[in-house]
Order: sequence, then structure tokens, then C-alpha cells
Amino acid sequence: MYFNILNNDIMKITKAIVIGNGSIALRHRKNLKLLFPDLFIIAVPARGEISNQNIEFADQIILDLKEAIKEKVDIAIVASPAPFHAMHAKPLLIAGIPSLIEKPVTSNVQDAQELIKIQVETGTPTSIGYCLRYLPSSIKMKELLEQGIIGNIYNAFVSVGQYLPDWRVSKKYQNSVSSKKNLGGGVLLELSHEIDYIQWLLGLMRVQYAQLRSSSELNLEVEELADVVLVSDTGTVCNIHLDFLQKKASRTCSFIGEKGKLEWDLLSNKIELHTKKSSVCLLNKIGWDSNQMYLSLLLDFLNLVEGRKNSSIDLEQATKTIELIESIKTHAIQGVKQ
Repeated sequence: MYFNILNNDIMKITKAIVIGNGSIALRHRKNLKLLFPDLFIIAVPARGEISNQNIEFADQIILDLKEAIKEKVDIAIVASPAPFHAMHAKPLLIAGIPSLIEKPVTSNVQDAQELIKIQVETGTPTSIGYCLRYLPSSIKMKELLEQGIIGNIYNAFVSVGQYLPDWRVSKKYQNSVSSKKNLGGGVLLELSHEIDYIQWLLGLMRVQYAQLRSSSELNLEVEELADVVLVSDTGTVCNIHLDFLQKKASRTCSFIGEKGKLEWDLLSNKIELHTKKSSVCLLNKIGWDSNQMYLSLLLDFLNLVEGRKNSSIDLEQATKTIELIESIKTHAIQGVKQ
């Protein structure tokens, strides 16, 4: 990973646009101010209107993105709901404004491909916000697998779940982006980090089986649970489980290989290696400040803008994630509502 948290070694910016008025837009505005205290931040509401909530860490609010673009900004962050990403990103890329687009890049493949076309034509630096790749344990797991520490990988097991009503206690979960189909809700798009990182670690996947379900407990209009079986080009079989229902948050992954097994807890940043002879903890970063991965994401994006070495996720990689999600939906059977 190529980023540096030293303020004297990062790109200096004076003005930025942040689109969106949700929690992730707030985090980006706050982090930009942390990195650049004197930065002038223009907040652009996702739907061109101001809600009752206070937009913190913003120096100016401009309702019309076209007007905001005229302000000669250095960078932009698109943190609106996924179905609006293409609408917001297109004029930014055409204007040549380096843009960090939150994950998922879009809610459908067609929009993502249109962004790729514009980016290729304009050359505007663009990155996608899959921040989990910046976890210390993610970086370590990538290194371990590339080193072949467990040899040929036979199986991978990926699981993530958290009770949706506990995500943002200040808002009714029924009104959240995660709950609304027209805002890109459902576990496949909202928890697409898992789809992203498994292809980052193991290569492109194809769908073997998929089942989507909802529950009487939450009673949402989108899928609340997804169970998917994927297979890589090298034959690794990957089981993925995503849900909005687990009462205790959990995010884990394990790999079974010819030389042993790797167990990875993403929430505690812990990796263990189990072989026939021993069990060893290879990384333990419990208590690590999770905001660091968002800061690293921003700094790596700025490295991209400056033409330095970087590990930014480009539009092509992010589009592969959306392609796989669309394939999952195409292959999926509808499970019994419980």
C-alpha cells in the first residue's frame, strides 16, 4: 500500500466538493478537515435539497452540482446513494475534477461502463471507496496469499452480518438507504466489500449458486440475506454469506489450502494460521482505529491524483464487482421468507 500520513508529504488542496448528506459523506468531510484544516469544503446534497439535518464540516452548501463545479475545486468525493453515483460523477469527470466515488461504484453495470468510457476519454483520476482493502489485516492477508503460505487454495468462506436497526440508531432503519430499493439498498450492494475483496484476493469469480431471502423480522423490500457459491478460474470454491440480521456484528473470512488454514477476523484485525503441527497468530490489531482505513483511502487517492505510486481501486475493478452482483441476481432463487 502506497500512502503516507505525514501532512508535509501529501498533496496540498485548497477546495473540495463532497456530494451527499449521509454518514459516509460526513466522515469524508470530517477527515478532509483533519488532513487539511484550512480546506474549503463545498457540500452538495445528494438530491439537490437541504434536509433538516445540520451539514457539519462544510464551509458552503451549493444545491446545484453544476454551480459547485464552477468553483474551481481540486478534488471531489461522490458519497450519494449508489443509484445517483453516475449522475454525479459524469459531470465531475468531464470537467477534469479528480473524483473519489464511494462504493459500490454504481448500482448497475451500464452506468459503470459509461463512467469507464468518460474516464478513458478524459483521463480524469478516479478511484472507488472500497476502504476494507486498507485494513492492516487485509494488506497482510494479500501478502500471505501471494506468498503461498497455505499453498493451493481449495475453499474460501466469507461471512458478514450486522443487525440493520443497530447501524444508525439516530434514524429508523426502514428509512435508511440500506432498506430502499431505489436508493441501492439490500445486502448485495450495501455489503459489496466482500464481493470486492474476494476477487482482489483470489481473482475473478463466476456464480455457481445463489439464494436471496428476506425476513418477517425486518420486512424490507430488498434482500436481507444472501448466500452465494462462487468458483475462481483456478478452481477455488468460495461460499459467501451476507445478512442484515445478526445481533452481534461479525465479519470473517477463512481459506483452506493444501498446507493449512487461514482464519481472518476483519473486525478485530486478527489473522491466525492453523497447520498440522501448530496454530499461530500472524496478526493481532485489536483496538486499531477503524477511521485510519478511511484516511488511508483518501491519502492513496491523493497519491493517484499526483501521479505517485498508489493502490487505488479503479473503475474497471469496481465494475467487475457490479458485474458479479448482477450475475448473482440473475442466477438467484428466492428463498422462503422467515
